[in-house]
Amino acid sequence: MPDAEFEKARRRLASAASVAVLTGAGISAESGIPTFRGAGGLWKNFRPEELATPEAFARNPRLVWEWYDWRRQAIAKAGPNPAHRGLVQLEQAKPRFTLITQNVDGLHDAAGSRRILKLHGDIWHLRCTACGADWIDRRAPLDTIPPLCACGAQARPGVVWFGEMLPPGILDEAQRAAAAAQVFLVIGTSALVYPAAALAPYARRSGATVIEINLEPTPFSDIVDFAFHGKAGDLLPKLV
Repeated sequence: MPDAEFEKARRRLASAASVAVLTGAGISAESGIPTFRGAGGLWKNFRPEELATPEAFARNPRLVWEWYDWRRQAIAKAGPNPAHRGLVQLEQAKPRFTLITQNVDGLHDAAGSRRILKLHGDIWHLRCTACGADWIDRRAPLDTIPPLCACGAQARPGVVWFGEMLPPGILDEAQRAAAAAQVFLVIGTSALVYPAAALAPYARRSGATVIEINLEPTPFSDIVDFAFHGKAGDLLPKLV
């Protein structure tokens, strides 16, 4: 990593009044949370893509909830890392700041971030499949699987599954933040999952300086202004 390029990116970020950030699983992997497609390889011989669907829940809600309960327990043992905390510092320093995350683990909240758009929901939120009630339950493990609503119906995880729409209006908010940003940071995401993957090119077309931090090159790397490869927990605090 050329020091001159890093210093140039740092100055751009320091002078920006409006900043937007997109984070993915890589930022939480440094806290010890298995990535969505990692999970040590397989979970009971199921691919995550086979479990994170409305159809899987309709077929076997207990199986789906066992997987989510396993994920919740793994997250409960983890905590925010220096990259999460660096974004809190950045938020406190900028008049206009938006954190857009593909993660559902809640570590940004735990670190102290406040202006968060959760594209894919929150694993600690539960939603009733009958009455639509929504609540937070941080128990890990859960007492009963599947968990039940006060109305007696089954609850589902408050996350966005494959084949489902994003929460109403959230993509519009993310696009507005990307369009308004003077600097757009992309941290720990593979740039493969749409519509989130479209935000960095959108920000760049709108005039933002785009800075990528990721362990390895991604499809973003050739179109961004600065691409730094390494651990976000090491690089982001220095950049901030």
